[in-house]
Amino acid sequence: MIKEKKSLKGKVPSRRKFFKTAAIAGAAAVAMPYVNVGAAQTLKMQAAWPSGANIFFEMAGDYAKMVSDMSGGSLKIDLQPVGAIVKTKEIGQAVSSGAVDMGHWVTAYWYGKNPAASLFGTGPSYGMSSQEVMGWMEYGGGRALYEETLAKVGFDYVGFFHMPMPAQPFGWFKKNVTKVSDVKGMKYRTVGLATNVLTAMGMVVRQLPGGEIQPAMKTGLIEAAEFNNPTSDSQFGMQDVSKHYHLGSFHQSQEMFEIACNKKTYNNLSPANQAIIKNAAYAANTDNYFKALVRYSADLSKLMNEHKVNVYQTSDEILAQQLKGWDKVIGDFNKKDPFFKKIVDSQKAYAKRVMKYLLMNQPNYRLAYENEFGPLAKVKI
Repeated sequence: MIKEKKSLKGKVPSRRKFFKTAAIAGAAAVAMPYVNVGAAQTLKMQAAWPSGANIFFEMAGDYAKMVSDMSGGSLKIDLQPVGAIVKTKEIGQAVSSGAVDMGHWVTAYWYGKNPAASLFGTGPSYGMSSQEVMGWMEYGGGRALYEETLAKVGFDYVGFFHMPMPAQPFGWFKKNVTKVSDVKGMKYRTVGLATNVLTAMGMVVRQLPGGEIQPAMKTGLIEAAEFNNPTSDSQFGMQDVSKHYHLGSFHQSQEMFEIACNKKTYNNLSPANQAIIKNAAYAANTDNYFKALVRYSADLSKLMNEHKVNVYQTSDEILAQQLKGWDKVIGDFNKKDPFFKKIVDSQKAYAKRVMKYLLMNQPNYRLAYENEFGPLAKVKI
């Protein structure tokens, strides 16, 4: 009996030894770095923006990097510039067919297929900025309406949004314009539903790609134009063809980027990678907005101080006429397209409730700014 006890004790580890061995094994597991043994999956994305010194292409690259970082390098995006594979107007169809896996553009670029596309970023404001429109998309019923719009135009992709853009400037003019009569008959560039709105104001509107705006203004094909922001506008060289820049406008006051992902490609991703594609857009949403405020303000300062551009806030008279233009355009579309009206009604219901709270709750930030720096128009930056 005594010998059997000794034999058993030699074969069965003691309680102390067991926990010591487990602790060492656990520590080794914690210390061991994560190694991705699977092959990286790469999705090809075409943007609507040129590479090089272009902040929109840079922001698309920010999103691509976040996807790679979040996945530990197991999911990558091969980002291609405008025209690399298809023309900008063909991106939606190319993503739907699988010619490319993803696209990076704005919904206004497929406005020609269905005017409702403009309501997802370049529609009427009702007091909302792009931040609130994105809130409507995710929490006010907008996403279901967006997906219904995609189906109506035959796009077979899953869409995500990022970068709530600050209100776009009214743009570049040959002179300071303060009255509606100053812009009537003026040849002007914009896109989307804004073409209808500014036409209602009496402007002669032409839709041109971004790269053609500056040459068209230089040759006189157009007399005034907008693109998006001080950084992009200066990258296009607008300061070389105009010295009068009007900030703030309701023609496109709440736009954001659309990320399109082929539905079959998306569905074949692991749940983790699907979540990364989606949540990287939310992360880029915040990061891009912070970057935009810093870069746009810095480039506005350069336009004013280095290029001697005169910067104005668009007059209330012109802004009021823009709103009347929106009323007419939305009213006309509502009468002939019940689905268009369905989206508008959804936006109005959301704006009526959410913006009452927001506008009543926000203090007058301009008052605080001017308390510290003096009258806004006289502040040098």
